[in-house]
Amino acid sequence: MIETMTHKKIGLYIISIALLFVFIFVLKVDVPICYVDGCKFIGVSELFKKNIIPIICLICLFWALIEYKKFRFDLQGSTNIPFKIKRIECVNYEHLTFLATYVIPLVSFNFDSERYLIVLGVLLVVMGVIYVKTDLFYANPSLALFGFHIYKVDGSFKNNEMRGDIILISLSKLSNNDNVSYIKIDDRIYYGEKVRE
Repeated sequence: MIETMTHKKIGLYIISIALLFVFIFVLKVDVPICYVDGCKFIGVSELFKKNIIPIICLICLFWALIEYKKFRFDLQGSTNIPFKIKRIECVNYEHLTFLATYVIPLVSFNFDSERYLIVLGVLLVVMGVIYVKTDLFYANPSLALFGFHIYKVDGSFKNNEMRGDIILISLSKLSNNDNVSYIKIDDRIYYGEKVRE
């Protein structure tokens, strides 16, 4: 169970830095284009050598896409009894905070220096560990692009058990007294969808 939760958190971290991979790809892709007579193809190996970083970014973007598909699929397997929202607060601004604080500054790295690339790699791993251990994985700018919302809610669960300060990630627009089916990502962070009546 703990391994599953950790895997979900790591998956959400990869999704959250997908925008960084897009930015790096755009900055570093190098495909020579020639419009004059006498042009010739530089060769696959040379093209590969010039674009190692963009290729790594494409692989990471593919990984993020797989994690996103798994994330969306997980709710369909929810067996939890839905809960009723008793108090709700929209905290969508957390997406922008993560983007401005963590993703945008990394774009300014010097991608032509091997040392900077090593530092970037180590920094992404360290950020990932912090992201997972401190439960910041819900503040995910990539999910915001896909239409997800972040809510802080109090809910009434089975046997009228009240749980407060739950972070709820949802594609649905939610309000008080909505019933929500959910899966737990962490003790206080859930992914949920409004139950249609």
